[in-house]
Amino acid sequence: MKKVSIIGGGIIGLCSAYYLAKEGYEVVVFDKSDMNDGCSYGNAGMIVPSHIIPLAQPGMIAQGIKWMFDSQSPFYVKPRLNIDLMNWGLQFYKHANLKHVEKAMPALCDLSLLSKELYQDLAKENNSFFYEEKGLLMLYKTDKTAEEIHHEGKLAEDLGLEVDFLSKEEVSNLEKGTATNVIGGVHYKSDAHIYPQKFMQFLKDELGRLNVKIHTQTTVVDFFLKNNTVSEIITDKGNFSTDEVVLATGSWSPHIAKKLNINISILPGKGYSFTLKDQSHKPSIPSILCEGKVAVTPMNNDIRFGGTMEITHTNDIKINQNRVRGILNSINDFYPDLKIEMPKEQDIWFGFRPCTPSGMPIIAKDKRLKNLTVVTGHAMMGLSLAPATGKLVSEIISEKPTSVDTQMFQL
Repeated sequence: MKKVSIIGGGIIGLCSAYYLAKEGYEVVVFDKSDMNDGCSYGNAGMIVPSHIIPLAQPGMIAQGIKWMFDSQSPFYVKPRLNIDLMNWGLQFYKHANLKHVEKAMPALCDLSLLSKELYQDLAKENNSFFYEEKGLLMLYKTDKTAEEIHHEGKLAEDLGLEVDFLSKEEVSNLEKGTATNVIGGVHYKSDAHIYPQKFMQFLKDELGRLNVKIHTQTTVVDFFLKNNTVSEIITDKGNFSTDEVVLATGSWSPHIAKKLNINISILPGKGYSFTLKDQSHKPSIPSILCEGKVAVTPMNNDIRFGGTMEITHTNDIKINQNRVRGILNSINDFYPDLKIEMPKEQDIWFGFRPCTPSGMPIIAKDKRLKNLTVVTGHAMMGLSLAPATGKLVSEIISEKPTSVDTQMFQL
C-alpha cells in the first residue's frame, strides 16, 4: 500500500486525504497549526458554480487602482518593494484579458459542478454540515453594476447554468427573510452553501474512521530527494518516509515549494468575516452585495458576513478596521432592517486566500519531481472547489483518467 503524505490540513488537504483514503492509500497529513482556524473555517461557505470568471479579467486592474485610494474598498493591493509582488503583478496583467477568461470559464464551471455533485453525495451520507441548495442572489443598486452582472449571468447561462434575472419586486418576493434595498438581482439557482466549521469537523471525523494519521502543530522543515522523487519529509517532530507527496499549503505554498526548488507565484488575499449567532431575523438566501463585494450566508441559525481582498503577505496579521467597516456599511445599505453594529475586534475573523496571478487554481503533478502533486491557489473558491480538487488528486496519483480536464490548472 502506497503512503501519501499531505502537507497542509486545510479543506483542500483534507478533501485530498479523504478521496485518497477511499482509494485505499495510507494517508498522513501534516499541518503546522492545531487545525482549528484558517480560511477553511472562516469563509463564506458558498458552493458557487456561478463563479466562472477568474480574478484576472479585463478591467480589473483599472478598477483595482481606483479602489486602492478608498480605505473601505473591497479590493486593495498593499504596496511594498517586493520582487514576488512585482512578478505577481506582471503575470496578473498578462492574464487580465478576454482570451484568458474565455478559456478559464468552462474549466472553472466543470470543476465547480463536479464539486457540487460530490457535496451532494457527502450530504446524503451525513448532512451534519447543513448543505442547502438555495442558490445565490447577486444584488445590485446601480444600473452600471446591473449591466455587468447581467452580462455575467448570460455567460453562465451559455454554459448551461440556471439563472433568473430579477426586478426589485421579484427580489423582494424571493427574499422573505428581511427587506432589501436594491434595484434588482440575478439568482444563480445552481449554487449551494454549507457551514464551513461543521464541514471541517465532518472531514476530520471521516478521516478518523478511514485511519488517516494527522500530525498537527508539525512544521515541515525540508525534504530528502532521491532520483527525482521526495523520499522523506523532514519536520520539527522527526523524519517521515513517503511514496507520494501532496503540497496543499495555501498561501504558504511558495515558501514550502522553494525547499523543493520550485517557484510558485501566489500571494495571500486577506479577507475578513464575522458571524452572528442565533439570528431569527436574517436573509434566507445567500447573497453577494455587488457594489461592496460582500458575501452574506445564512448558516443554520447563524449568519456570516465576509468580504474584502487585500493582496498582502502572511505576516500582515493586523485587523484593518476600515475594511471591516466597509463590509458593515454595505450590509446595512443593502439590508436596512438588519441594523448590524460594528463587531468587537475579538469577534472578527481574518484569513489569507491563496491567489495565483491567473486567477486559476493549481491542481497538477510536478514535471520534475515524479511523486509530487501540487494543489493550491484556489483564492476565494477553496471551499467551493475542495471536493473536486481532492477527487482529482486521487485520480492523478492513481494514474486514472481525471473526472474533468485539468489543462487549465497546471503549474
